[in-house]
This record gives sequence, C-alpha cells and structure tokens, in this order.
Amino acid sequence: MSDRNLPEPSEALQNVRRLLAYVPRAMTLMWEAAARWMIAWGVLLVVQGLLPGASVYLTKWVLDGASEAIGKGLAWGNVQLIVIPGGLMALVLLLQQVAQAVNGWVQTSQAQYVEDHIQNRIHSQAGRLDLAFYESSDYYDTLNQASSQASNKSLEVLQQLGGLLQNGITLATIAGILLPYGIWIPLVLIFSTLPALYVVVKHNQKYHDWWERRTMNRRQAQYYHLILTYDYAAQEMRAFELTDYFAEAYSDIRDWLRGERIELEKNKGLATIGAGLTALAAMGVVMGIMAWRAMRGLATIGDLGLFYRSFREGQGLMRNLLQNAGKLYTNAMFLEHLFDFLSFEPTIQNPDDPRDDLPSPEKSIAFESLSFRYPETESYVLKDFSLTLPAQKVTAIVGENGAGKTTLSKLLGRLYDPQEGRVLIDGVDIRDYRIEDLRKQITTLFQQPIQYQATVAKNIVVGDIHRDPDPDTLRDAARRAMIHETIMELPEGYETQLGQWFRGGTDLSGGQWQRIALARAYYRDAPIVILDEPTSAMDSWAENEWLQSFGRLVDEGRTAFIITHRFTTAMHADIIHVMDDGEVIESGTHEELLEQEGHYAESWRNQVEHGWRASADPDTENTPVSPPVSSGNPLQS
Repeated sequence: MSDRNLPEPSEALQNVRRLLAYVPRAMTLMWEAAARWMIAWGVLLVVQGLLPGASVYLTKWVLDGASEAIGKGLAWGNVQLIVIPGGLMALVLLLQQVAQAVNGWVQTSQAQYVEDHIQNRIHSQAGRLDLAFYESSDYYDTLNQASSQASNKSLEVLQQLGGLLQNGITLATIAGILLPYGIWIPLVLIFSTLPALYVVVKHNQKYHDWWERRTMNRRQAQYYHLILTYDYAAQEMRAFELTDYFAEAYSDIRDWLRGERIELEKNKGLATIGAGLTALAAMGVVMGIMAWRAMRGLATIGDLGLFYRSFREGQGLMRNLLQNAGKLYTNAMFLEHLFDFLSFEPTIQNPDDPRDDLPSPEKSIAFESLSFRYPETESYVLKDFSLTLPAQKVTAIVGENGAGKTTLSKLLGRLYDPQEGRVLIDGVDIRDYRIEDLRKQITTLFQQPIQYQATVAKNIVVGDIHRDPDPDTLRDAARRAMIHETIMELPEGYETQLGQWFRGGTDLSGGQWQRIALARAYYRDAPIVILDEPTSAMDSWAENEWLQSFGRLVDEGRTAFIITHRFTTAMHADIIHVMDDGEVIESGTHEELLEQEGHYAESWRNQVEHGWRASADPDTENTPVSPPVSSGNPLQS
C-alpha cells in the first residue's frame, strides 16, 4: 500500500475512535453471556499480573543471598539467606502454574458461553429480518462476515483486554523495580517495541482488508463444498458427472485464496523478524552498559540478575502490550461487521397500537390497489392491482411464471409490504395487526416443503410450536392427511427419525413428504390456508387422493388460496382467477372459464385433453399429463 493511499492522520484517528467504540459493546455482549466467569477472569488477571513482578524482585534476593552465603558454611544464618527467598520463589512459581491452569478453565468456559450467546443473537436477528434481506447478496456477505468471525474476534477482544490489564499491572510493577537504575531504561523498553506494534497494526489491517475483499469468493468456495457433499445435489452430481467440474471450481478458488493468504503471512513473518532484531539489539546495548557498571563495582550480581530479568520481562511485556493494543484495533474492525448485522432493522414492523382481535376472515380477503416491486428492482410485479377472495371458500390463482401469483401470498403473510395499496381481511388492513397474530392465522404449504431431519412427530408439531404437544391431536392430523397408516409402518412409528443426515434415519417419497406437510397444516388449525404448487411433485393419481384429503381441511370454514400451474388442481376451486403479467385476465368457475373459450380454456385443452389424446396415439412419445377427471369436486367432500 503506497503512502498516498493511507488515510490522513485525522481520518485515521477518527477510524480508531469509531472502531474502538465497538469494544464496550462487545464487553456488554460477553457480560450478558458469562458474567460470573468474567468476574473470576478479572480476579485471575490481577493475580497473574502481580506474580511476575514478585518473581523478578525475588531474583535479586536469591542471587544476593547466594553471593553472601557462598563459602560461609551451613549455619542456619547462612542457609536462610538462600532458603527463604528460594522458598518464596518456588511458591510464586507454583502460584503462577495454578493461576495459569485455572485461567485456562475459566477462559474455556467463557468462550463456550460467549460463542453460544453471539450465535443465538445472530440466529435471532436473522429470524426477525424481512424476507428481502435473504434476496440480497449483500445480506449474505454481511451475514458471513458477522457469523464466521464474530465469536472468535469477540473472544480475542476479551483476551486482548485481559492481556492489556495483566501486562499493564506487571509492567507497572517492573517499572517500579527498574526506575532506581535510571528512568531511561523504561524509555528504551518502549521505543524498542514500537516496530513490533507497527508490524501488528499494518499487517492485521492488510489481512482484514483481504478478508473483507474476498468474502464473495469464500462464500463461493463454501457453496461448491455444499454442492459436492450434501444430499440435495447428489443425484445431479452423478447423473451429469459434475463432481470433477465442481471439485475443480472449488480447488481453483481455494488455490487463489490460499496463495494470497500465504503471501500475507510471509510478509508479516519477515517484518516480525526485523522488529525482533531491533528489540534484541536494544537489549544488547543496555545489557552491555549494565555489565560495564557491574565490572566497575557499581552493581552487585543480584542487581545484574534482577536487571536482566526485569528488562527481558519488561521488553516482552511491552511487546505484548503493544501487540494486544494493535490486535484490539484490528479485531474491532471485525466486530464492526457483527454490530452492523445486529443493527439491521426490519422494515416490516408491528403497529404502534395493534388490534387485539385475531384476523380470521368471515367475509373476504381483499387486495386493494396494490403496487409492488421487489427490493433492488425497478419493474413492478403488481401495479394498481385489486382482487377479492371470498372467505371460507377455495380460490385458485393460475398463470405463467412471473405473473405475480406467489407475490400475492407473500403480501398476505406480510413477508413483504406493498409500496402502495392495502391487503384487507374483512375490511381491516393487515398492517393493523401484530405480525405474529397475523401469521398465527395462516398456514402455508409450499411447493417444496422443508424435510426436517427430525422425527415424524417433530415434523408435524412444528406446524404450531406454540401449543402443547398432544399425541391425540398429532395422530388426528396425520389421519386427516392420510399418512397415519404409513407412519405406523415405519420402524418406530411417530418417533422414527426422518431423512438421511443422522444415524437411523428413514426417507420418504415425495408424495409422503407432501402429506407430512399437510398434516402440519391440520395440526396448525389456522383459518387461512395458502398452497403454493402443492401437488407439483405428485403424479396425477396421488394428486387426486391428496385433493380429497385437502378438501377435508378447507371444508371446516377455512379460507383457501391455491397457487398452481396444474389445472387438474385448480378446477376443484370455488373460483379461479387467471393471471398474466400482474393482472387478472379471467375469472370464474372451471365450467364458466371453459365456456368463455379464453386463455384458461386453451390452456386446459393443451394440458389435459391434448395430453391424453397424444398418449393414446401409438405413434407419439408423449406421456399422459392427467387421468380423466370426474365431475365430482374432492374439495367439497
């Protein structure tokens, strides 16, 4: 880095103040995590800070006593000149060992509590942020920067503050011992260690800049690692022989990152050697002066030994003190990412004066004059859009990808708020309710529901974690989802571990996982049901059976909102809306839409009727899309 790229002194001082302001916040976090351990740690620091000074002082006492006692026989008066200071020296050394061992236990305990506390804060913060954060690469960079270094750097800050305190106490003790030999000696100690401080600050700054600059590349390497090692990509890795391709991509990034990291450390090592030689030369000069004084009879052998230990200890302490100060500054740069992440505030907030009644629709759900575009995009998905869904009915939304169907479900659940317009439940703006109250009234079945690597029971009860688990309610939900018999055939019934990530896990078919998700919906017992492509992973026969099961869910006064591409699913709704480019272009029942001979009717014939005619033709390779559909409505069973 050239001098012209370095910040001005005033700017550098402002950066130091800004970054060190994070240190008290980090200490507050650690106090919240492990207050009792921090008190014990503080006491140990004081003890460990005083013991080295005592050891240095006893060195003079031992050497002077030995010098006086040598050649004078074994009388107690002579022996005690060595035994008493020697015993005290042994006691100090023993106390140092004990304090060091206890300190290791205390610091490990601190580290465990602090690491868990910070990760809990990160998890809590990630859970309260808007969905928009997850659709931004900047969010993932900030999350990675916060979570990958936050715990380590917070603990390092704690250790460095402890080092400053402990070394400061020891240094003050030794300075008091050295002052009789000349005030210039502490000054030599300070100036001989300044090169080490420069090395620490400069090269830690370089490392932080590199680490921050390569965040995206490190995340890419992590992504390739997941692709290569986790089950969700395993089939395609083998089917398309992609293992070597992604392994090479991972190696290329790691080769690049590794090379830069090694180069940084090499330069730091060379600079450290230079700083060490400077300090050694200073110590050699001062020791030569003291040896000359001893030869002139101006100092005893004990004075020389005390000075050697004091200067060596003091030089090491000053170097550690300055290094801790430098590392404290550079680690504060990492803490900045943690507190930046923790300072994010969701844009979707609870109202100042929320309504107490729960938003359970009795008349309608209305999207009124909505205009919405996703963050960091210019084009609107919905523009001045209005639509009303009747309460306690089944409404289906069909249309091509990008038509805005899923956006409506996200706005209804307040995963986003529109830039303009309102979403109303029985005429009340959903923003008048607490977010948690609104979402408790909604259950959503996604196109690809999460397959929790947990027991069957836990997979179902996560549908409503706020209610006390009830085995009868759990089994009733499974029966209504038509999955109870399958569960009872599993090795341990409802306590069977699902998935393959953990030992003893059992996997299910796609349709069975969908029914587990449906059981979650029954267990949640919410009045609003949102389904986003719920049958896309099922064959047509499983779809028909699933629809019958779902029909029992919505037949109990619930309001259902189905988003689907499959007309065999949509046809069973009470009303169907066809969306195109953010607008509703057709509405009606299945029969009414067929009579209109519009977009829906054309798509119906292309998806269903033409598919079955093609399947009956022995000269074609097309496969049937759906079996013949009965006139009965499974949703109204």
